[in-house]
Amino acid sequence: MAATNSQTESNSGSSIFGAGGKAPELRTVIKEDVASFEEALLPHLDAAHNLARWLLRNEQDAQDVVQEAYLRAFKSFSGFHGSNGRAWLLTIVRNTSYTLLKKNQAVDFTTFDEEIHVVADEFASPATILEHGEDAELIREAMDALPAEFREILALRHQEGLSYKEIAEIAQVPTGTVMSRLARARGKLKEYLAARIGKDK
Repeated sequence: MAATNSQTESNSGSSIFGAGGKAPELRTVIKEDVASFEEALLPHLDAAHNLARWLLRNEQDAQDVVQEAYLRAFKSFSGFHGSNGRAWLLTIVRNTSYTLLKKNQAVDFTTFDEEIHVVADEFASPATILEHGEDAELIREAMDALPAEFREILALRHQEGLSYKEIAEIAQVPTGTVMSRLARARGKLKEYLAARIGKDK
């Protein structure tokens, strides 16, 4: 009788947990969670990499940060109940990037005067240049010369096409600050480009 009970328990355990030691229902839930996670965030990996690259100015660091951020996002995905996976992922990428910058003591929150120097209208606006990808190397050089807070605001607005509200959510600042920071960033970028273009003439 004991042997029969033991065999019954063994068969019962096998039918519940399966050969892999996990209930089929649990495996299904895990697969569904992974599928939901990938559906929500995989389309935004390029945007995540772009933001990390502009913030860190180093390709390897950007790749490492995106991997770490993606892992963090997966671990906390059960707590994500929003509809904007891109903004959520970019927030994690941003925070992870700044953590690395601070660790390397490379945070460059340079404060500029509120006044933005106006340059001649003959030069294309930075928004136009960024959106059309003209002279990518010059733009990259100009962007890299800006403080991190300006690089991120330009990348999020002009490369990723995010709204002021989305950028405010990612940067964790008021919308008004986003607009002000963007205006200053455009001004400094345009100023830098004007100086470079004038120098090269």
